[in-house]
Amino acid sequence: MAGPLTGVTVVDLTRVLAGPYCTMMLAELGARVIKVENPDGGDDSRQFEPFFQGKSAYFMSLNRGKESIALNLKDAADKAVFLGLVRRADVLAENFRPGTMEKLGLGYEMLKTIQPRLIYAAISGFGHTGPWREKPAYDLIVQALGGLMSVTGQPGSPPTKAGTSIGDITGGLFCLAGINAALFQRERTGLGTKIDVAMLDGQIAILESAVMRYATTGVIPGPMGNRHPSIAPFESFTTADRAIIVGIGNDSLFRRLCQALGRPELAGDPRFQSNRSRLVNIDALKDAIEEVLKHKPAEHWLTELELAGVPSCPINNIADSLASPQVRARNMLVEAGGLTMPGNPIKVSGVEETTTRRPAPELDEHGARIRRELSQG
Repeated sequence: MAGPLTGVTVVDLTRVLAGPYCTMMLAELGARVIKVENPDGGDDSRQFEPFFQGKSAYFMSLNRGKESIALNLKDAADKAVFLGLVRRADVLAENFRPGTMEKLGLGYEMLKTIQPRLIYAAISGFGHTGPWREKPAYDLIVQALGGLMSVTGQPGSPPTKAGTSIGDITGGLFCLAGINAALFQRERTGLGTKIDVAMLDGQIAILESAVMRYATTGVIPGPMGNRHPSIAPFESFTTADRAIIVGIGNDSLFRRLCQALGRPELAGDPRFQSNRSRLVNIDALKDAIEEVLKHKPAEHWLTELELAGVPSCPINNIADSLASPQVRARNMLVEAGGLTMPGNPIKVSGVEETTTRRPAPELDEHGARIRRELSQG
């Protein structure tokens, strides 16, 4: 695809999720991504369920638009091919356990001697420094260690993981940001650099208000269900048939909500006059709102709230979300290899938004062609 990273070549040693997500986004932005895989089966995720037309849909969704070459980095001839790729590369991405590339004789300090402009991007569970650097990690482990599970779920519920692999995904996104910053820096300095992203660091970075609340009050945050810790009312509410979301960010919106509910007097109730008083009386506030909502269905209230300019919405399942006209209008569903998958959320003016992508590669699908390119100098 054409895009702002057209002309950038990425050598991609990553596998499974965090790294492949990052490099997929680089491809979405126009980079050429050459996926280097182990000849013995390739990326582990090629074997992950579910399968679509005999191929892993998991792998397909994270590796679209890439090329594949199979190389055994312990083999001298294959290592020479790999070094040829590095000499032509702008970015190298890997998500091995720290120290793995050094054991192969392919660490950053060595590679920058043959390609000083190389941006070496590493994603790992705990980063390349610190006492835990060599520990293995998965998404669930960093969600647990980072505190995310302790603030997810309903009050009184056991620690709960997020419904998506947010530990891996945030690692990939922070690495994406680091790579693009390094590309910009290289334009000024002419030199590459090393990017070291830890998945655990990413979990700490996105804890948002939890860290701030603990640092301010000394109280350890716990799960709050759908409530916001600092704003009220800002949660789910039960109607006659199903729950809806209502988000009230200021006193003006609260007055609009009360008007839409046919209960304008609630805005003047001393318990609810300010955001602070509403937080103190949050349970009474929820009861008062649901006492009105329970008499009519969600569709009625969502129409009324939209007319009043009150932020609100249904609680969609995945099928509902994917059928949304907004999702369709933003081209957030694309097709690659016959499989529907999420589109690119980064919209860039002047870059055509196509509805299809090149499919994920077969193992070593482009190996012969890439070797010919290298042999031609």
